[in-house]
Amino acid sequence: MEAKRDSRILRALLEPCGLDLPPTDLDGAHWAQEEALRLHKAELDRRPSALLSRQRPGVGLDEAYLVQWVGAAQRVRRGARVIGHKVGLTSAAMQAQFGIDQPDSGLLLDRMIVTEGQDLPVDDLLAPRVEGEIAFRLATDVRGGDVGEEEIRNAVGECLLALEVIDSRYGIEGLTLADSVADNAACARIVLGRAAPGVPEDLADELLTLSVDGAVAASGYGRAVLGDPVRSLLWLARRLHTFGAGLRAGDVVLAGAVHASLSLRPGQTVVVSSPRFPEAVLHAA
Repeated sequence: MEAKRDSRILRALLEPCGLDLPPTDLDGAHWAQEEALRLHKAELDRRPSALLSRQRPGVGLDEAYLVQWVGAAQRVRRGARVIGHKVGLTSAAMQAQFGIDQPDSGLLLDRMIVTEGQDLPVDDLLAPRVEGEIAFRLATDVRGGDVGEEEIRNAVGECLLALEVIDSRYGIEGLTLADSVADNAACARIVLGRAAPGVPEDLADELLTLSVDGAVAASGYGRAVLGDPVRSLLWLARRLHTFGAGLRAGDVVLAGAVHASLSLRPGQTVVVSSPRFPEAVLHAA
């Protein structure tokens, strides 16, 4: 009875926020709201919160995604808007850096966007890191557990380069997959380059170069992301289906970094470029 009551409360919280992510029934949904508020406080105070995996030993991924969605819903109630998703930990370099061996995903909100010409105050974050990625904007909805790669490609309207600033509100030491998921896959800010129509067939061969203050700092091919960045979309669509959810036309999806993330410091200008897509630029203040 208690679990059903908590589930009704949670659904009432999520549904008015426009989140197409109906959760499974879980015991004690109120704890997820409290954990999401702790993460928000950690962000405001710029002090890491205690790991969820240590507060709640044995926490599962369904529970971790619940924390993530409740946190997003709380932000939507404060005026934010969900604009898409990010897929993280999709390359061997990122998995090795964080000691996690499988992808995760998070929600993108409009307030995460750093627009062209806008500076990002680094002091607003805890310990920011930056990475270059390929991103997609969907032209049609995608739903279903049996979705294939061709269907995913046909659903993409545009491709673009992106910079993602990650910033774990739990810190990095001892971080588990469940911690990363609860923390919205550490997504803090994003910069989107100008988009190009369609999806190149050989996107796996696209070389991304990340420059910091004019010097090359990292690089990687599209194939670093699950063999092809399009497969990141495929993984996400199938993952969302397990929760009865899907991708929507207009969603922006970040496919994941092609290289290990780099520390971001005040005064830096970071650029991600590639042969076929307009660059994305971030100025850190």
